[in-house]
Amino acid sequence: MEFKDIVIKRYATKKFDTKKIPEDKVNELFEMIRHAPSSSNTQPWKIMVITDDKMKEKLRPVSMNQQQITTCSHLLVFCANIDFNTIFNKLIEMLPHAEPYYSGLKTEFSKMSYDEKLCFAQKQIFLALGNALNGAKSLGFDSCPMGGFDKDQYSKILDLPDNIVPTVLCPIGYAADEPRKKIRMPKEEIFF
Repeated sequence: MEFKDIVIKRYATKKFDTKKIPEDKVNELFEMIRHAPSSSNTQPWKIMVITDDKMKEKLRPVSMNQQQITTCSHLLVFCANIDFNTIFNKLIEMLPHAEPYYSGLKTEFSKMSYDEKLCFAQKQIFLALGNALNGAKSLGFDSCPMGGFDKDQYSKILDLPDNIVPTVLCPIGYAADEPRKKIRMPKEEIFF
């Protein structure tokens, strides 16, 4: 399938058939997500992968009781990682030639408030989410971007540290519903 077809045919699946995606396909998707772009290559995300049905049952009530949570094969919880000190240290270790650049960014980020760091990281997450959504379709399965969940309850249930903030969900699996007609603004409303 060409990229154009993937983008047009992909839709927000509302119900999955509970069938498990083969691990090799899931790992292919993880590679696509891992290679997502991010500002200054910061990659300020952590993605929790939930396959345990009991955990999905626990999360469904704090996810507006949406059935995607319990019918999906894998639930990807995209979290903002706001520990930029550690992120920049790892990047310096991986790219020693870029040490002056990342040291400068480390200094700048140390002046940012919690909310500013969170906002920056969450913007980057949506780049990785785009790879997840289109990547899933390219591999023959489906997905659904979800913002309707209680982030504080997710943090509590998943026992996440303070620097890891749930931002968006992406259940993946095989659709058990039919896509609705896509409604998009005309290009004249978007491009000017």
